Amino acid sequence: MHTGFCRLCGAELKRSFVDLGATPLANSYLTAEQVAHGDERSYRLHARVCDACLLVQVDEAIPATAIFSADYAYFSSISSTWVAHARRYAEAMIARFDLGPQSLVMEVASNDGYLLQHFRARGVPVLGIEPAASVAAAAVRIGIPTEITFFNADTAKGLVARHGRADLITANNVLAHVPDLPGFVAGFFEVLRPEGVATFEFPHLLNLIRLVQFDTIYHEHYSYFSLLVVERVLANAGLRVFDVERLPTHGGSLRVFCCRANAAHVGQPGLTQMRTLEVEAGLDRPEAYDAMAPKVAAVVGAFRKFVAAQKSSGRRLTAYGAAAKGNTFLNACGIIASDILCVADRSLAKQGRLLPGSHVPVVAPEALEKICPDDLVILPWNIADEIAAELQPLRAAGCRLWVAMPELRQV
Repeated sequence: MHTGFCRLCGAELKRSFVDLGATPLANSYLTAEQVAHGDERSYRLHARVCDACLLVQVDEAIPATAIFSADYAYFSSISSTWVAHARRYAEAMIARFDLGPQSLVMEVASNDGYLLQHFRARGVPVLGIEPAASVAAAAVRIGIPTEITFFNADTAKGLVARHGRADLITANNVLAHVPDLPGFVAGFFEVLRPEGVATFEFPHLLNLIRLVQFDTIYHEHYSYFSLLVVERVLANAGLRVFDVERLPTHGGSLRVFCCRANAAHVGQPGLTQMRTLEVEAGLDRPEAYDAMAPKVAAVVGAFRKFVAAQKSSGRRLTAYGAAAKGNTFLNACGIIASDILCVADRSLAKQGRLLPGSHVPVVAPEALEKICPDDLVILPWNIADEIAAELQPLRAAGCRLWVAMPELRQV
């Protein structure tokens, strides 16, 4: 359903950021039977920017219940580098905020326990909050208490009644998944102790624009954030940002630290530095967002030429990483199963299925040895080095590895 109005401030959306056409949900992997029966829906994927508050957002809202269903297929622990990132975060937060057995750490969208397990191992009580039953069950199996629910101001009150307030609550790469931003963020105010801290990690809009990371745009990501906009979102809920860190994850992310507006946490230099950086890049001016669409068209055109060249020369082309960003990329480029033999992925939940839209089959990484591809495109470019290391035997056999973002290059 297209509203035509900003989900944050209500202003009419008039400015296009990038239009990626009609695509299926990026994590809706299919069986061959579903494809045969035509059981696949596509939705318009058009990102716009609000001239009033500068929130970048997709303008066709798919109900969250249709996306984060019981069999949602994304498991955070699949990526060893992401689990290591979570461990470093836990160690840093325990040291910085003196967390211990007397504390409570919550995570919103806690997935399979990839992060909270590191707090629990250090004796810090934890609580996961996860709407997808399949991944929540995986967390419970490793001893992470988890409530299966969507987080908002109302459910936050219930969490406080059952578990008490949090010293630290974190939300990694979830802010973009929320259609009701004001209601969601209000929940953090509810669950925080007076001097408690909330942290949010999200891909930085500045990098999305500079590095043409349009494959991070998909229906699950309702919004795309700068620090400028996030500060406004949080302030509306009575929360104050006091620090920000730049992270290499997901092609360049921010970690924002906030507290209740009247808490004692002192503003840090990184906050002023990031505000200045965004203003210098023009993120405080609507017209700065107009350059995105031509950059996307150039990347798409270059990849289509690459695929056509491989087919015409008889080279066997495969891909690695059946991630959502890869599905957005392939569908934006108009790739179909006859273009790419298969995509390999370690996730057992995806193997044996077909990618949404392109219908490229998903296989186990071990299958690549039998296929003997001439070329392989690493779709999750943010962990390309990790994947390239895993594929060293394939490289030794003569396979060329590629990434397509922000430009096509050989690894």
